Amino acid sequence: QVQLVESGGGLVQAGGSLRLSCAASGNIISVNDMGWYRQAPGKQRDLVAVITGGGSTNYADSVKGRFTISRVNAKNTVNLQMNSLKAEDTNVYFCNARGLRVGSSFNAWGQGTQVTVSS
Repeated sequence: QVQLVESGGGLVQAGGSLRLSCAASGNIISVNDMGWYRQAPGKQRDLVAVITGGGSTNYADSVKGRFTISRVNAKNTVNLQMNSLKAEDTNVYFCNARGLRVGSSFNAWGQGTQVTVSS
């Protein structure tokens, strides 16, 4: 079973920065897309940013120019650098990874990390 472990959430003032990290482990053969999503209570989980194995990226319009996603393929890790944070960025952020593991494909989620931006 593939596991994702997230770190880096917390409380920050508006205009500040946070960096989220996520590491995937567990009989992984290859990881294709890695991404970050966020979800408010009672709302759907929305894409924040995604990066392919080749390094192509896609961002939600609301974070373009402020957030940067990156990955280290050799370590199966993905990072999200969040700058110029706004109160509306407050959410639980979830890491996602899709790829191949021994025996099958996988689509794994992290446990979520809280990001709170005070105005």
